Amino acid sequence: MPASGPTGSAPVPASASASGTDATAVALAAEASASGLTGSAPAPGADTPAPTIAPGAGASAQAPTPAPGVDATASGHTGAVPAPAADTHAHPQPLHDPDPYSTPPYGEPGPWAPAPPVQHPAATPAHGVAVGAPPAAPEAGLAAPAADPWARYDPWAVPAAVAPLQQADAVEEDVKRRRGRRRRALVGGALVIALVSGVAGGVVGVQLERNGGIGAVELPQAGVEAPDRDPGSVAGIAAQALPSVVTLHVSGSGTAGTGTGFVLDDRGHILTNDHVVEPAGKNGEITVTFHSGDTAEATLVGRDSGYDLAVVQVKGVRGLTPLPLGNSDNVQVGDPVVAIGAPFDLAGTVTSGIISARERPITAGGEKGDGSDVSYVDALQTDAPINPGNSGGPLLDGKGRVVGINSAIRSADGGLDPEGGQSGSIGLGFAIPINQGKRVAEELIGTGKATHPVIGITLDMEYDGDGARVAAEGSDGGPPVTTGGPGAKAGIRAGDVITKVDGRPVHSGEELIVKTRAHRPGDRLELTLERNGVERTVSLVLGSSDGD
Repeated sequence: MPASGPTGSAPVPASASASGTDATAVALAAEASASGLTGSAPAPGADTPAPTIAPGAGASAQAPTPAPGVDATASGHTGAVPAPAADTHAHPQPLHDPDPYSTPPYGEPGPWAPAPPVQHPAATPAHGVAVGAPPAAPEAGLAAPAADPWARYDPWAVPAAVAPLQQADAVEEDVKRRRGRRRRALVGGALVIALVSGVAGGVVGVQLERNGGIGAVELPQAGVEAPDRDPGSVAGIAAQALPSVVTLHVSGSGTAGTGTGFVLDDRGHILTNDHVVEPAGKNGEITVTFHSGDTAEATLVGRDSGYDLAVVQVKGVRGLTPLPLGNSDNVQVGDPVVAIGAPFDLAGTVTSGIISARERPITAGGEKGDGSDVSYVDALQTDAPINPGNSGGPLLDGKGRVVGINSAIRSADGGLDPEGGQSGSIGLGFAIPINQGKRVAEELIGTGKATHPVIGITLDMEYDGDGARVAAEGSDGGPPVTTGGPGAKAGIRAGDVITKVDGRPVHSGEELIVKTRAHRPGDRLELTLERNGVERTVSLVLGSSDGD
């Protein structure tokens, strides 16, 4: 019989951690054994005491009674029945009689299973202190059974580690749920705030854009400046010339047209192109509109189709300012010029450019077929934009003086027309030199007609060689060289080819006419001509003819 210590418990083997045994209680018992509280070791040769387990928190206070005739050791209870003195190496006896009902966990499911005994949780013992009465010592002569994992198995035992029952997991789950709900609430609130802020910002932005902001928006801007410009600038030239430029609306004989003119004197004389006033005929109407917007009726003073110039006059109008006239002989290629007119009936239009060529021989008109409406102009060429409606308007130099009368443009289809067709400007405009326009205007105002300088010869306009050839006969059936005229006096004969005028080449009959009309009657010319392959030079004084 082993000696018992104060606690009445023996050392706990390592197998005490089997299922149904509190691991914490086993550890406490092992610690108590190590600290000397379990009592003295058994005497040599004595029977090995039955292992006992320190009472767990959920163990029953009384061990169940073993079946008669069967040695058993209580498993999981505070009391222990001593085993008979037997060989410790003998096979262990079963702890329970066979279960006739096969009650789990000892057998297969039976017809019914008894309810587990009522268990009363006990307080967890303090570290190293046994709770409850010490276990009874085993009776003499009974040997403790060998260690068996099933010896301590109790399916109804409640592990001490979980007693008293707690809901730690449930509490933790509730905390997690609450935290999750708070996070979702925060995220939802943030989304709502962002949405509201976006909508509010959009509304405010639209209002700012429509209403110009919360406060008044003032952008930097230059202050008021004096309207005066440099007299030599385009703006200065335009400001000076516009009051003297007029727009003409002409109608008659079922046709109508629009053109431009400019004031020649304070008596109301206005210079324009012949093709501008031509639709009026003898009984048509001519209305003049000034830059101020005032209008007045005008009458035809005189016209000349050969020079494509005409003069009309308005009466009852005061305060007219004539444009100053320049000298077209002083104009050089590259000089800046300004054109003013009413292109496509857009009155007061100002364009600018340069003189791109001088003494450009052009012919315009010729719609009648007999040549009576053909104009021959030794023109100034400009790249200032000129369009239909600019005809008759002034071409001004850098000092605001008239140097030409805008008359024709080269159209995109290659044709040359006083109105340029309707194709618009391509940068090739032509103006009658003011020196020629001044002489013709003076004659039209004075006599109603203009004189033309003549040589007194008839030209072969079908000749396609280089130069101007004298025809074989005159246009009226008479001689090709007028008897007693300037050509006859200079010795010109039929068939002669004139190649130069004043030393400048002439390539066609039209060009010879242009060069001749660029002079006044009475001017002296030197002509270079070829006869039978021999070149000679003659000198003559230009004659005069009325009308065409």
